[in-house]
Amino acid sequence: MRWGQNAESVAQKRRLEGVHSTGPELDRKYWIALVLYGILGLLVWFTMGEDKILVQGRPVELKLVPLVVLGGLALRTILALQADKIRRGREKGGSQPPGSLRLGLPPRFGLM
Repeated sequence: MRWGQNAESVAQKRRLEGVHSTGPELDRKYWIALVLYGILGLLVWFTMGEDKILVQGRPVELKLVPLVVLGGLALRTILALQADKIRRGREKGGSQPPGSLRLGLPPRFGLM
């Protein structure tokens, strides 16, 4: 019975770590995701035909629609990694915001 409880806690710990990866594991997943987005983009480019649709009265190639969606997902992935790096930096003791976010107001305003 004791072994079963230990196995359950290990399995639960692994599930939690898988959901909230940080550090090198997150970097590895980031690069894998970007490569897969690139592969999907190439597949879209070479497999979709030259059909065109009208967007606001202008002809647009149909294959640009999934490429825009993939580009948005890739951008979201890039921003998520950058946000995680900022969060990790704050956890390590860097409590001040980056230089571009400092307002330079006197302390009496409560913003520094």
